[in-house]
Amino acid sequence: MDFSQEYKQKLVSADEAVQLVQSGNWVDYGWCTGTPDALDQALARRTDELTDVKLRGGILLKPLAVFAREDAGEHFSWNSWHMSGIERKLIARGCAYYAPIRYSELPRYYRDSAVPLDVAMIQVAPMDAHGFFNFGPNASHLGAMCEKAKHIIVEVNENMPRCLGGTETGIHISKVTYIVEGENPPIGEMGAGGPATEVDKKVAEQIVAQIPNGACLQLGIGGMPNAVGSLIAESDLKDLGVHTEMYVDAFVDIAKAGKITGAHKSIDRFRQTYGFGAGTKKMYDYLDENPEMMSAPVSYTNDIRSISALDNFISINNCVDLDLFGQISSESSGTKHISGAGGQLDFVLGAYLSNGGKSFICCSSTFTDRQGVMHSRIRPTLAEGSIVTDTRANTHYIVTEYGMVNVKGLSTWEKAEAIISIAHPDFRDELIAEADKMHIWRRSNK
Repeated sequence: MDFSQEYKQKLVSADEAVQLVQSGNWVDYGWCTGTPDALDQALARRTDELTDVKLRGGILLKPLAVFAREDAGEHFSWNSWHMSGIERKLIARGCAYYAPIRYSELPRYYRDSAVPLDVAMIQVAPMDAHGFFNFGPNASHLGAMCEKAKHIIVEVNENMPRCLGGTETGIHISKVTYIVEGENPPIGEMGAGGPATEVDKKVAEQIVAQIPNGACLQLGIGGMPNAVGSLIAESDLKDLGVHTEMYVDAFVDIAKAGKITGAHKSIDRFRQTYGFGAGTKKMYDYLDENPEMMSAPVSYTNDIRSISALDNFISINNCVDLDLFGQISSESSGTKHISGAGGQLDFVLGAYLSNGGKSFICCSSTFTDRQGVMHSRIRPTLAEGSIVTDTRANTHYIVTEYGMVNVKGLSTWEKAEAIISIAHPDFRDELIAEADKMHIWRRSNK
């Protein structure tokens, strides 16, 4: 069937398309690299006409045009499923808010009608011969989002990679209200944050030593997971698999080094499975039309049942800080919002249920503030207001540059002792004293 006539009928300018948006509406901006560009600029031009427009999306890779004006917060608010640094700046301006989620459940939030949605605006790949617009590396929750939206506007970008694989990877023209052809800007990139530090390398070496041949990998974002990926690419490991929430550049390096075959995966054998991806052009080129890749919604990739079905599942994630009870905060420092829950808890739980699986939470033992003062990331208790991402009962391995400990099944004093053993030496006496005050320390261990 030829869809060219329907395409022509639905093709409009960005300014025409955004006339669908009315004051008080909920408007979804897609997700990550699928965040619209021309439509965002067109909506910004309507600022004075609109009030209380509630925008929603996540992991912005560049500033939004709608928030360029100082008074933007009087017209628009940003509601994020997962925050980037750009979004944190909007919080400081009073324009943005985080929506706490368990990421694996996000498609269900839409389908169960808990999430209102008037207009969805998504950047997509060009329509294929079958009438489908591919979401690019953003399967995530966009299929469910489109099911819920009253109106769907797709913004075609010729640079968007076509990501193949699983289900809910695109939308058919018959479901689309309007089509907009943008200016084809480069797909937003997310770097790895610079070269690995010596601390990153020390943490990575400990984790890589725990990975067997045939393991299935999940890497989080940040310097340490990236360092682990680089070390794996240089290792003698073989026949690794990939099943991850976020696809990152490190996986490309591992794959091109010949380490990934997926031969031992019990589900999706020989496929690299992921919920969304953000990285550099190198990664987008690798994902494009690659039949080895399997793009799938997070209701599948992040489901504990999917994760636990894969033997020797290795989950590697960062955190902001942790305390002597084994509570992990990966979202905030006190009430200062930093990121989001994402799927970290899903992978912590799923990896532990996997036959031979392990989850690793890694961080540097310290950080230095803007005044040059060094602080311990390991605290007696989390700072007041800090969000607990992984509860003390669910934390498995914790890794710093000073060592690795398995805190599963330990009593409070054993857990405190183990965690203090991987703290920076300059802070251990202080942590012991605080543990003693909280009655989670035994004198015989001093």
